[in-house]
Amino acid sequence: MVFPSTSMANLSTIITLSSSSLREQAHPEFIRLDQAFPTQKCCLLCLRVSSTTVQSSRTAGFTSSLLPDRPFKSWSALYFTALDNKKTTRLTPYGSVDYSPAISRSGEFIAVASYGLHPWGGEFHELHTDIVVFQASEPSQRILVCERGGWPTWSGDSAIYFHRQSEDGWWSIYRVDFTRKLEFPIRVTPPGVHCFTPAAMHEGQRIAVATRRRDKNFRHIEIYDVESKKFHPATESLNPSLHHYNPFVSPNSKFIGYHRFRGKSTKIGESRIPHLDPVSSPIKQLRILRVSGYFPSFSPNADLIAFNPDFDANPGVKIVKRDGSKCWTLLSGRTAFCNSWSPAERYVIYTSLGPVFESVKSSVQIARIAFDPSDLTDSRDSVPSDVKILTREDTGNNAFPSCSPDGKWVVFRSGRSGHKNLYILDALNGEFKNGGVRRLTEGPWIDTMPSWSPKGDLIAFSSNRHNPYSTNAFSIYLIKPDGSCTRRIYVAGAEGSVDVDKERINHVCFSKDGEWLLFTANLGGVTAEPVSLPNQFQPYGDLHMVRVDGSGLRRLMWNGYENGTPAWNSDEDVALNVEHLCLENGVGNELKGQFDEPLWISCDI
Repeated sequence: MVFPSTSMANLSTIITLSSSSLREQAHPEFIRLDQAFPTQKCCLLCLRVSSTTVQSSRTAGFTSSLLPDRPFKSWSALYFTALDNKKTTRLTPYGSVDYSPAISRSGEFIAVASYGLHPWGGEFHELHTDIVVFQASEPSQRILVCERGGWPTWSGDSAIYFHRQSEDGWWSIYRVDFTRKLEFPIRVTPPGVHCFTPAAMHEGQRIAVATRRRDKNFRHIEIYDVESKKFHPATESLNPSLHHYNPFVSPNSKFIGYHRFRGKSTKIGESRIPHLDPVSSPIKQLRILRVSGYFPSFSPNADLIAFNPDFDANPGVKIVKRDGSKCWTLLSGRTAFCNSWSPAERYVIYTSLGPVFESVKSSVQIARIAFDPSDLTDSRDSVPSDVKILTREDTGNNAFPSCSPDGKWVVFRSGRSGHKNLYILDALNGEFKNGGVRRLTEGPWIDTMPSWSPKGDLIAFSSNRHNPYSTNAFSIYLIKPDGSCTRRIYVAGAEGSVDVDKERINHVCFSKDGEWLLFTANLGGVTAEPVSLPNQFQPYGDLHMVRVDGSGLRRLMWNGYENGTPAWNSDEDVALNVEHLCLENGVGNELKGQFDEPLWISCDI
């Protein structure tokens, strides 16, 4: 995967939903266990992309010799930097994948949660990693200490604690003695409480853990005494209604730290998150912006961006200036998702109204929203709009509209037949008087998230029609608007290869010239242990692009957060200037820390 500058001239700007906004709300905090301060360390241990960034007048990308040799392999690798001479050394063998490093008290040994040479299997609840130990001076000489475990932490130089989900369903902390090489790990924390991300103290008696309890709605940090087998709450009395994540312990075991939302009362740092926020990419010609919401869509001349601010607390449709300086509400109080700006009408937006992630029979409708541009003044926060429903209420779940280039038709996904397939609708009158609707695809599978090519000749969509019994296997398909020439784009490998049916590709959209497809996918595996982060619908989601013939696959982002529902503007004449974004502290949305625990973690066991 190299990114030659000559082929990237049309990239310009991509705007995306990104759960990485969670990073703006989480900051480390310390609890003093006595009056001593932690001592300094002499090295820095970190995970980073497993490749070397190359920048020259001709290329900007990664050296191919350091990249994973196949899809579905994470780029996560371990590096060691000496603070005295700033020398950085890679510790992860090439071809292997490591997560969650921990260094022993003496600094001689390092433990990681590792896939080794094995590919990622698609899981994201509990990763199928092993606990591996090696000497910092001999990183290639690795010892498998325990199969199936994550987030190792050292107590001294001998005991290693880690988490895993037990057979009874509870996440628990386990211990292995590295020096004795015990065959089986010992369960340390009891059932009845989820315990994650341990941080052991070197005196060998206490562990800081993040917990989830049956009668609690928030994750908190507690200290578990392994001898008395008792928990001691650490954060609940301080911030009972905030989540706390990933405790860490000072080298002398006298302080514990953790991450939490800093709260509205603090005067440290920003109090608002910008409407639009720049995100870095290894591609110099590419500008990526994160929107404070979901499903962004560019207006025809890219001066405005429509998005959905939230699905629950603040549902509706908003539009924001391309520099992020001003935002207006078009629709409020109704759950809306997936916006498509009419290419032919500057002030018409199509959206879905109704609940998300629901069955084929749930009432979700395609709506046409029109507004007057003269209402977009700095003195207003909301503008009047005309909302016109285009689908019949008795047709069930209609969603994911995409408008044709001439503005006359809308392709969308509907469950009216009992299966989620694609239909094409009159963009002005819908399926009512003087309008019409026709079926585009048919079958006992899911065809969804269509995108109409700017050239008008193709419609791209995600489908599991190659494996209708799996809701985890989605690939890109192309079809002509007349329903002919349906074909699959094989992204992860050639047809019939072992990897190609592992694809989980969604939210596809076209470049302006119709030659490239942008999408979010699981091709890069998982970057960090998802249990250590707040909820994300796709913790494996990174942005990629590929030509419509399936060639030229390129990865555009690499981080531990979901990046999804992208929109692409490739017109250099109206390209968004990242340097002129409005990032002032008074502009944007108030930080409230409203994020959830992973929805797949349950205490109903």
